[in-house]
Amino acid sequence: MKKIFSTLCMALVAVAMMGQQPVITFEKTEHDFGKINEADGRVSVVFEFKNEGMSPLVLSNVRASCGCTTPTWTKEPVEPGKTGSITVTYNPNGRPGRFQKTVTITSNATEPTKKVYIKGEVIPKQAKPANKYTVAVGELNMKSKAIDLGTIKKGESKTGELEYANLKQENHKVELATSTADCYLFSQVTLAELKPNETGKFVFVVDTKESNVYGPVEAAAYVVVDGKNVQDEAHKLTIKANIVEDFSALSVEDKQQAPIIEVPASAELGKAAAGKTLKGKIEVKNIGVNPLEIRRVYSTEENLSFKALKPVKSGKKGMLAVEVNTKGMKPGTYSREVVVISNDYANSIKKIKVNFTVE
Repeated sequence: MKKIFSTLCMALVAVAMMGQQPVITFEKTEHDFGKINEADGRVSVVFEFKNEGMSPLVLSNVRASCGCTTPTWTKEPVEPGKTGSITVTYNPNGRPGRFQKTVTITSNATEPTKKVYIKGEVIPKQAKPANKYTVAVGELNMKSKAIDLGTIKKGESKTGELEYANLKQENHKVELATSTADCYLFSQVTLAELKPNETGKFVFVVDTKESNVYGPVEAAAYVVVDGKNVQDEAHKLTIKANIVEDFSALSVEDKQQAPIIEVPASAELGKAAAGKTLKGKIEVKNIGVNPLEIRRVYSTEENLSFKALKPVKSGKKGMLAVEVNTKGMKPGTYSREVVVISNDYANSIKKIKVNFTVE
């Protein structure tokens, strides 16, 4: 009986002690920030709580689930019936997208661990003009100094644009200088008088009707700022394109009567002493019907040059003259790629490897 009475007394004491403990209650335990802008920086929310117990409430620790969330809280004891607060701050910098974070509260309350939650969605900040226009061209800044217009059919034209910005604090006058040799290139400036932080465009038009060139072409334009026409690499813009012949209108009969080019896969040009000009030939046959016309012959190597080849009649052959300038070349055996463009609709581009020796 004494043992039962003792256990009962201990239980009553425990209940009595629990009645004397602090009790923490929150007005809310979750907050939704909704959509927030990364560029606007940190956002905060206050979670208020009340001590509904019979003794002072002490928060021993408040811990966030990650370093992007920072809590601050009432450090002093909260008396019965009084309120305290926990301020939770979220840093969205570098964290675009949705988020949900947990803050854990440890105290001497009857429920020693409580949790509150924050969530929302971060809208990423827009890149600044300075981050977009990273290439300096005189007093201007650009995204790029080169543009490739890709393939253009002969007889057609194609337009491309290069953006520029004035990131300085002064007004600037903008112009373009182009070479008269590039007769197929036309250009214009969309905003010649540029104020601080304004942007404009250089517009380039490659009109193939104005040129007899086939294959890869590369033209240059130079940015002129405030009348300073400095034609160097720092101010140079490069415009590239690939001009091809349009065979789409050929009839079945046209194709039957078309020329057919035949060239060797490789050709030996011979030998020459260093510093001398090596002259060689490549045989070109026409095994088709209509005359074979060589539109262009080129190589990526500057030391190779070619003489124009007259149209080759049906069943005939022509000799394509090749010259190699060996100046500055060391003795040894060399191989170079030569590209031949013709009016053979089925094989308008032929590649030949030429071999030669510098002694």
